[in-house]
Amino acid sequence: MSNQKIAKSGPVLGVESSCDETGVAVFDAERGLLAHTLYSQIKMHADYGGVVPELASRDHVRKLLPLIRETLSKAGMTTRDLGGVAYTAGPGLVGALLVGASCARALAWALDVPAIGVHHMEGHLLAPLLEADPPQPPFVALLVSGGHSMLTEVTAIGKYRLLGDTLDDAAGEAFDKTAKLMGLPYPGGPALAKLAETGTAGKFRFSRPMTDRPGLDFSFSGLKTQVLLAYQKHADEPNAKADIARGFEDAIVETLLIKCRRALQETGTSRLVIAGGVGANRKLRAQLADAAQREDFRVYFPRLEFCTDNGAMIALAGALRLKAGLHDDAAIKVAPRWDLQSLAPLEAA
Repeated sequence: MSNQKIAKSGPVLGVESSCDETGVAVFDAERGLLAHTLYSQIKMHADYGGVVPELASRDHVRKLLPLIRETLSKAGMTTRDLGGVAYTAGPGLVGALLVGASCARALAWALDVPAIGVHHMEGHLLAPLLEADPPQPPFVALLVSGGHSMLTEVTAIGKYRLLGDTLDDAAGEAFDKTAKLMGLPYPGGPALAKLAETGTAGKFRFSRPMTDRPGLDFSFSGLKTQVLLAYQKHADEPNAKADIARGFEDAIVETLLIKCRRALQETGTSRLVIAGGVGANRKLRAQLADAAQREDFRVYFPRLEFCTDNGAMIALAGALRLKAGLHDDAAIKVAPRWDLQSLAPLEAA
């Protein structure tokens, strides 16, 4: 994405359409979040057991303009009050991204205001900045969203160094795929976590992948296979389904916790940000909060509604970049794959 300079201020409209949720928000650099609205396609995709990209794109087309009108109404403003438009340019489903990008670029052109394509994972990373006590760099961010499980060192907003990444299935994918093989309803991750609450700890113990060797990368495909084998062997036993779910969730949470500790030690920082859909997991939040108290580091979470995909995080990220004087040219461009480390640091603007 280009990074042309501008001098513009005013509330920023944020549009999120990277997958199966249509999010719209208005964020002002001085007044904070003014309004946000979210529409989820979960019911539509449930019949298929997963996201159907073409259906997702078509639903974004139907919902985006009404949601923009609704959000602006909540904020008590019209399009003429906007100082810029931000939209998710990637990573994500290319068709879904193009819907949001086309709408946002057209609106920005019509209003003669700047537009900027936001990196979806930077949006998640910055979501805790929407809270009353936001983290200040430097910090380590664990980004666990969809197909991503990443540990990133943040030395400044926009200045990111990848510490560890997923080599195959990410944590969120492992939750969803494991739930599906156990016959749980879509969306699988939350259903599996809820089932795990009724399971017995230690009844099934699975490996903590890649924690027996140095490094900060993740790999959860083997864990998924272990659960499948256990489920095939023990599914008919009393409460086995819940016990297996509990063992699986414990393995994921402990693995993430071990890697977070290593990342804090490697970077010498004492602030940890958890963001993305898996960041809403109750057990992960509780165990990290307990560890932070015992081990003298601080952990920051977005509120639950801002863990999953949402327009507020995109409006915030876009507002910060526009305030720094950055925007994109008039071309409609999306990037289904996009390296977070390639982003321009804001202090260079």
